[in-house]
Parts: sequence; C-alpha cells; structure tokens
Amino acid sequence: MERQDVEIPKGSYAAGRRVRLPRGAQPPIRVHINGVEQTEGDDFEVRNGEVVCARPIVKETVTPTRWAAMYLGLFGTYRKNETVDVEYSLEGKTKLAADVDIVEDSD
Repeated sequence: MERQDVEIPKGSYAAGRRVRLPRGAQPPIRVHINGVEQTEGDDFEVRNGEVVCARPIVKETVTPTRWAAMYLGLFGTYRKNETVDVEYSLEGKTKLAADVDIVEDSD
C-alpha cells in the first residue's frame, strides 16, 4: 500500500490514518469511507488489530461559535467530514461498526 496525501480543505483537519478493529473482529474486513468501499491492499491494510488507510481521514473543525449557530438552527455545515465504517465477521456473523473513532497518527 502506497501512502497517499490529500488536500485538506479550510475548516477541516487530517484526523489520522488508523482505526481500531472491534474486539474479536475476523476477516473478511471491509472498509467504507463515506459509504464508498475501499480496496484492501490499495486503500487500506489490516495491521496489529487496526485498519491503516493509505490517506488521512478528513474531519471538520467545529468551533464553539459554529456549534452554537448549528444548535440554534441558524445554519448548517457543509465542510468535509469523512466517516469510516468497518464490516467484519464475529462468531460467523457479519457485523458493522459505524462511524468508528479515528486514531491520531503518531508520526
């Protein structure tokens, strides 16, 4: 898997490239970013109980002012905010972990 970089739009940040697999998760492991299935080997690898993506996952930065405006219904948000879903097998059944937490890169 070749490490990729992406342009981070204003109002967003690179949250990291890794997500932890749920305890006991077994292959097949399928990963979706914003509902788009990723290809193992090209887009991600499974290593040491984690899914490691080739590119960073982009999350929205929500300031207190912006959060308050959204809470009050003054306006919404249209910035880039990616979600990662992991489909896996556990005890012979297919399971889905939706919108899993991103682990910050250590490098």
